[in-house]
Amino acid sequence: MKQILLVGCLFFTFYTSAQLKPGYKFVESMELIKVNFRFVDSAEYPDFPAPTRFKHDYRSPIVGLDNCWDFWKDDAGVGVISVRGTTGSTVSWASNFYSMLVPATGWMKIAEKDTFRYALAENPKAAVHLGWLYSTGALMKDMLPKIEAFIAGGGRDLLITGHSQGGAIAYLVTAHLWSLKKQGLLPDDLRIKTYCSAAPKPGNLQFAYAYESMTYPGWAFNTVNAADWVPETPFSIQTVNDFNATNPFSEAKQLMKGIPIPVRWFLKHAYNKMDKPTRRSQRRFEKYLGRKLGKIILKSAPGFEPPEYLHENAFARCGIFVPLIPDASYYDEFPEYNAENKFVHHFILPYLSLMERMHGETK
Repeated sequence: MKQILLVGCLFFTFYTSAQLKPGYKFVESMELIKVNFRFVDSAEYPDFPAPTRFKHDYRSPIVGLDNCWDFWKDDAGVGVISVRGTTGSTVSWASNFYSMLVPATGWMKIAEKDTFRYALAENPKAAVHLGWLYSTGALMKDMLPKIEAFIAGGGRDLLITGHSQGGAIAYLVTAHLWSLKKQGLLPDDLRIKTYCSAAPKPGNLQFAYAYESMTYPGWAFNTVNAADWVPETPFSIQTVNDFNATNPFSEAKQLMKGIPIPVRWFLKHAYNKMDKPTRRSQRRFEKYLGRKLGKIILKSAPGFEPPEYLHENAFARCGIFVPLIPDASYYDEFPEYNAENKFVHHFILPYLSLMERMHGETK
């Protein structure tokens, strides 16, 4: 009887320790960055360290706009979805620049006979990046059966990770899986934890609010090198139409009526000078990064039908940020103003260098 109790206690201890827990863990995050960079050719980049905890289990076919994902597992049964970032192909970069905002709930035709239905946020004002939403839909057709098989085998701990464009898509994959949980299409006890790194802005502020609410407390992070330019993208434009309904800006001209005429004329002139350029820029973004770029996307994705664009480009950062702050010794190793390599602060070695320093400081 004592032996049975001992075995039971050991099993319970192992099982509970294997469960994912909220909160940012430097060791966990560093391991997942190493997982992310297994998409690169290890022979070409021998200095990129390999993961030690997780073992590679599956690589998807190339789908969507040159998108791909990996599945990894550890000995405790924790699964990892790793989403590939931008490649050198034209369509992969087109996905990044196809930066129209579309409703975070709806559907789109990925191909002639492939419709992706999604509900990434309940707020009807929440919106997401169209290029990365398309990539998410294309990946989901292959990803969901693998997740369901993992769950059927007893898996209940799932990490989602991606670097750069992979991180942007990981945001949307995370929101989609949380939505499927809420709909009862995935088990309620499935634990989902997300570590993006160098991820750009995936949607507007209302989507960020929804994402941060669904992953509260401490189930989703974005690790960012403060010298990296990629998390500062996409280009964002904020107009008076992008505020919540109750605000003083959208009715500014009405509010000016009670002001004496000379001052009112000056204020209206100043208001128009500030308001009209942002609206003009918004229209230009829709023309070049929406309609014109959409034609290029369509050539690579026959049958694709996008949702209707929103007249908005107010992208916002999303999730809990973990900033990595470079110091003088970092810039000695990775010099600023590198004319030959604009991604000098974006890849694995600068990120791991900063993380190792910060992890040492927090031990």
